[in-house]
Amino acid sequence: MDSAGQDINLNSPNKGQLPDFMIDVPVGPGVAAQTPAVEQGLTEAEEEELRTELAKVEEEIITLRQVLSAKERHCGELKRRLGLSALGELKQNLSKSWHDVQVSNAYVKTSEKLGEWNEKVTQSDLYKKTQETLSQAGQKTSAALSTMGSAISRKLGDMSSYSIRHSISMPAMRNSATFKSFEDRVGIIKSKVVGGNENGSDSFPGHADPPLPDHAPF
Repeated sequence: MDSAGQDINLNSPNKGQLPDFMIDVPVGPGVAAQTPAVEQGLTEAEEEELRTELAKVEEEIITLRQVLSAKERHCGELKRRLGLSALGELKQNLSKSWHDVQVSNAYVKTSEKLGEWNEKVTQSDLYKKTQETLSQAGQKTSAALSTMGSAISRKLGDMSSYSIRHSISMPAMRNSATFKSFEDRVGIIKSKVVGGNENGSDSFPGHADPPLPDHAPF
C-alpha cells in the first residue's frame, strides 16, 4: 500500500497527513500549524518501517471489521430462525440487568438499611400510639354506624306498623254508628244549601229541620 493510499483511508489514524510528495509544498502559516510534523530524530529506515507497520495495522482493522460484520449477519440469521425478536431480547436484557442490580452489594445494603428503619419505626412509641388511635376511631365509627342503622330500622318498622293498623281500622270506623250519624248530618246540611240556592233565598222558610237521630254525638 503506497503513501497516497494511506492518506485517503478514512480508517487510518494518520488521516489528514500529507503524502511524501506534498511535504515540500509550501503552505500558509495557519495550515502548517495544523499539520502534524514527523517525529524528529527518525532516520529514513525507521520511518519506512513505521509506515509498513501502519499499513499492516490498517489492513488488520479492515479485516476485523469485515469479520465482525459477517458475524453480526450470522447472529441475526440465527435469532430470526429461533424466533427471537428485538423486543424479546430487550426484555431479556432488562431482566438480566435487574437481576444484576438485586445481587449487587449496593442493593443488598440498601435493602438491609430500609428493613432496619422499618423495624425501628414500627417499634417506636409514636407509631404504636398512632395505630391504637386509628383503631379506636375505627371501632367508634363502626359502633355509630351500627346504632344509626338500628334506629332507622326501628323507625321504618314503626311506620309500617302504623300503616297496617290504619288500613285495618278505616273500614271498621266507616261501619260504626257514630260515623254513619256524621254522614247523615252532613247530607242534611248539603240538602239545605242546595235547596236554598235553587229558591234564590239564603233562608229556608217553611222547611223544618228533620229530627236528628237519637244517637247523634253532637
